[in-house]
Amino acid sequence: MEKYKVTFKQSVAKDLPVVPKSDIQKILSKIDSLAENPRGERCVRLSGKNSYRVRHGLYRIIYEIKDGQLVVYVVKVAHRAHVYRVMNKWVKGDARLPPN
Repeated sequence: MEKYKVTFKQSVAKDLPVVPKSDIQKILSKIDSLAENPRGERCVRLSGKNSYRVRHGLYRIIYEIKDGQLVVYVVKVAHRAHVYRVMNKWVKGDARLPPN
């Protein structure tokens, strides 16, 4: 299996400073592991979207997989109480998803 390239939406840089410093390194290592296997055993596909999520404690990493280009596109890193509110806006059309 070929290794995927991990890319980030620009807004993820704004998401990370809010995360406690003790969790940031673990979240980044979890994101790095997505390059090896983006559809791992703890990966969940989000209903109604072409996105996936993995958990790290109270935080969620939302990402898309572009198989044709071998890219994992990290869209959002946020606390579980906030991340799905943003995702619901995408379903309703209030916010734009990144291009596929």
